[in-house]
Amino acid sequence: MADDHEPEPGRRPARDDGSATDDRSAPDHEPAHDGVPLRELLDEAAGALAAAGIQDPTVDAELIAGHVLGLSRGGVQAQAVLRASITASDARRMRELVGRRAAREPLQHLTGSAPFRSLELLVGPGVFVPRPETELLAQLAVDALRSAAEPEPIGVDLGTGSGAIALAMATEVPHAHVYAVERSADAHAWARRNVETVGADNVRLEHGDLADAFAELDGRVAVVASNPPYVPDDAIPRDPEVRLFDPPAALYGGPDGLDVVRVISRRALRLLHPGGLVAIEHGELQGTHVRAILEADGWRSPSTHVDLTLRDRVTTALR
Repeated sequence: MADDHEPEPGRRPARDDGSATDDRSAPDHEPAHDGVPLRELLDEAAGALAAAGIQDPTVDAELIAGHVLGLSRGGVQAQAVLRASITASDARRMRELVGRRAAREPLQHLTGSAPFRSLELLVGPGVFVPRPETELLAQLAVDALRSAAEPEPIGVDLGTGSGAIALAMATEVPHAHVYAVERSADAHAWARRNVETVGADNVRLEHGDLADAFAELDGRVAVVASNPPYVPDDAIPRDPEVRLFDPPAALYGGPDGLDVVRVISRRALRLLHPGGLVAIEHGELQGTHVRAILEADGWRSPSTHVDLTLRDRVTTALR
């Protein structure tokens, strides 16, 4: 998925929608002073986003402006304080993106990227956008890899999506070997782009089903991590960004939401060596049920961990 086309000198690389704009991140760039006042545009955008029910309208307005102008959020704030103006074309572009965000298109689809721990991941239609709560899963997997006794521990990410968990393990535990599998062709393409962009040469990515992935690793793995689909089939996600834009295959997990969790439990039992850790993300009301699945399969010490909002989020167990 990596694009070999080099942008013209003095221009930013094309956005996901194919457009390109003048490079406004260069140190010698001075915003136009005869265009549209940036402060007014930010206030207008924040008002429109607030009216649409966006939780942090000012933050989203500043991030959209930063995407258009090639500035960090702090850079946008500084230019607004300095009463800078932007060109009419940039103002039009910003208003267009604000309109799409007001229609609840994910901010990450508009900017083409999503932050995850120390990473900036490429995302867009066809792949689940990584959420802050999933950083708990990544932390548990990273901690377990770091504490593994073997000199080159193996981590596995089942259903990698954008590659977030696999890349967190690979970059934060560079002496580990990380394997990731994804069944969706669209999501696999995004994961491939992210592996290439990050340059994580200790990641092996495969396109396939997690139910039988990496049979050659059976009994050798230190950590298996997964953020599977876990929304019950008849449930309706609250957020329009999830309901309307995340791929259904990454959301829905059967009548009780736990069909894929059952598959992961069985597959991880074969992959892990004795003492290895499985870590599975799930919904806030599913901890008890996930522990029961693991206990029934013979796992030791199942335990559920809460996220920063004190909601059950990840269950771990030992092989």
